[in-house]
Amino acid sequence: MEPGPERLGRREWWLWCSALLVTTLSGIVFLLSSFPSLFVHRDHFYEIRSDQARWGILNLLLLFNGWLVYRQWWFRRLLRRETGRSEHLDLSLRDAYDPSRIDRATGLHTRASFELLLGKEVARARRHNIPLSLVALHLDDFTQLNQRYGNMATDPLLQQFANRLRKATRGTDFCMRLTSDDFLLVLPECSLRGAKIMSDRLGTLETKCSGKDITLSYSIGWIDYKRGDAPLDLIHRAESVLQLYKKASWDSISTTQAAR
Repeated sequence: MEPGPERLGRREWWLWCSALLVTTLSGIVFLLSSFPSLFVHRDHFYEIRSDQARWGILNLLLLFNGWLVYRQWWFRRLLRRETGRSEHLDLSLRDAYDPSRIDRATGLHTRASFELLLGKEVARARRHNIPLSLVALHLDDFTQLNQRYGNMATDPLLQQFANRLRKATRGTDFCMRLTSDDFLLVLPECSLRGAKIMSDRLGTLETKCSGKDITLSYSIGWIDYKRGDAPLDLIHRAESVLQLYKKASWDSISTTQAAR
């Protein structure tokens, strides 16, 4: 994992402190080697030629300064990369949270902003080898309720369901309203087991619709990121799951109507 700008700044500061310390000590040794008369036991000093000591110190300083220049170049390159990445992320997030890319009924992401954020999480999961899960949710009876009572009555249901999703998830999670009754929830750094635990926190949603008590039921599917998956691969797998739930809901409605 590459260090962030703050850690790079601290490392660069320590590098300059080390350079100052080494240069100071080397200068002291160089001066002392030039004046052997300063030593109390001068006879031992003459066992080493002073010119050899000075050349050795100069060579060490040259090597150290070469290493210092390389490290400084390395820090600057990483800092430019991190700064550029942060600026790109800020621009991308501003685009993602643009009001025009938020669903008006629920306050959740639309597909455009969702794909942008999902792409970033897929890249992070691939780069750091961390888990990533999606939760697909289908409101089983929403279409029937909408046909019976209209948008004025069912929009509050959507808002309540979106609020329930926000309360059950973490701040790093984000959700999209895919269609009128389908939702996708992204859980970064979360395995399938963790996604199922989060789904259990949703519970049942008992509310009122046009003055009548109803229980809003929903179907849940889980999709996990696999190495090599692209964002659209995950969305297409989730859509396939939701299509099965949608077909099952319509089959259930058709059976009920036929029984009547």
